Amino acid sequence: RGDGAPAGNYGYTNSGYSVYEEENERLTESLRTKVSAIKSLSIEIGTEVKNQNKMLSEMDNDFDSAGGLLGATMGRLRTLSRGSQTKLLCYMMLFALFVFFVIYWIIKLR
Repeated sequence: RGDGAPAGNYGYTNSGYSVYEEENERLTESLRTKVSAIKSLSIEIGTEVKNQNKMLSEMDNDFDSAGGLLGATMGRLRTLSRGSQTKLLCYMMLFALFVFFVIYWIIKLR
């Protein structure tokens, strides 16, 4: 080598090399902190997604059961309106109308 630098130093002075090394250590630590924060954030997001999927699944089951119940009720109403029970439905409506007028008459007398 003709520059007079020691063979193990590769042309860097001790103070310049340590400055770069310290800066690299500082940047590495900053990167490590950021990666750790991103990792914990992604774990929290994963947990939240699992909870939301579970809630959506439960809501789907609830809506399915409500839809089944509504379908069965509509089937019964169709059967009631088609069948010979039409007279019974008419009597029930007349009775409800009678009760309404009786209550109206009682309230009006007060």
